[in-house]
Formats: sequence, C-alpha cells, structure tokens
Amino acid sequence: MKDNELANRLIELRKRKGFSQEFLAEESGISLRTIQRIEKGETQPRGDTLQRIAKGLGVTSEELIDWKLEKNSSYLVLLNTSALSFLFFPILGVLIPLVMWVSKKNNVHKVDEVGKEVVNFQITWCLFIFLFYLLIFVRIIFDISISLRLNPLVITAYFVILYILNVTLIVYNSIRIKKSKSPKYVLRIPFLR
Repeated sequence: MKDNELANRLIELRKRKGFSQEFLAEESGISLRTIQRIEKGETQPRGDTLQRIAKGLGVTSEELIDWKLEKNSSYLVLLNTSALSFLFFPILGVLIPLVMWVSKKNNVHKVDEVGKEVVNFQITWCLFIFLFYLLIFVRIIFDISISLRLNPLVITAYFVILYILNVTLIVYNSIRIKKSKSPKYVLRIPFLR
C-alpha cells in the first residue's frame, strides 16, 4: 500500500469520528508530530504504532489498512424510509433511523449526512406533535382562552397536515437519495451536527 493511501484513510476516518490530531495523539499515546507525519505521508506506521492508532480510532489495525467506505445508496434509501415507522408510533421515526445510522456510521458513504438529516427532522417533527399536545392539555385543564379555536376540526387538520408533510418529505428525499443527491429536509432544527 502506498503511504498516501493510508494517510488519506487515516485523515478521513479521523475526521468522520470528529477527532482532532491532538485528540487522536492523546487517545493512541503517540506524539502529535508522528500523527502529523503519517497524515502527510512522510512515514508509514508499522507494528505497535499502527495498532495504537487503530485503538485510538476504535477500529482494528486491519480495518484501518483495508478501511473503505462502501457506497450503498440502497441502504441510504432504507435509512431514510425507515422514518416512516413514525406512522406506528411517533418516537419510532427517531429511534429506528438513529439505530440504523449509528450501526453503519463508519461503513457506508454519506450515511452520516443522511442519518443526521433524517433524525434531526424526525426529532423536530416529534417536538411539534408534543407541543401541540401540550397546548391542548393546557387549554383543557386551565381553560385558557386562546385566539385560535381548538375545535376537533382544527386539531384534526393540524395532525393531518403534520403527517402528510412528514410522509411527503420522506418520499421526496428517498427519491433524491436514489438519484445520488443530498436530502433536503425543511423545518428541521439541527440538534445533531
């Protein structure tokens, strides 16, 4: 293997994990200068150094040497459409994509981007649902007069609109992902960055 291939893999894996060079140096017990030289392709780690770097990254040395991100658009589409589980129970729309994202975070190309988008949107959507329930609860319990009349028709319309918006955005983004484009979720709060 060329020095540059390992250097590029090390840089990409370190960045995907969100580690700085300093943090990796601390975690692996190797000097910062050595990490910098390896990433510049000036030297190639062998034996103990390679094992310590791999341990610092939380992978095996074999995975570091042979590490590749699999391009799997089918998995990305499945990850995105798994959010439809909110139809059974709203929090499932967060949990199932979250588990799928975390399980393949370091193995599939663009899974980090898609996972964050889907989970952020689903958390935001659940928050809207929760806030509306809270508003209804406060209105009923405390009999607070609100300018918006909360009659059954308004409540039903609000929920129907939220559910249609969620399903529409999931389908739309599944099509975008299948065409190798990035997902675009509107009205999402970036809880996960």
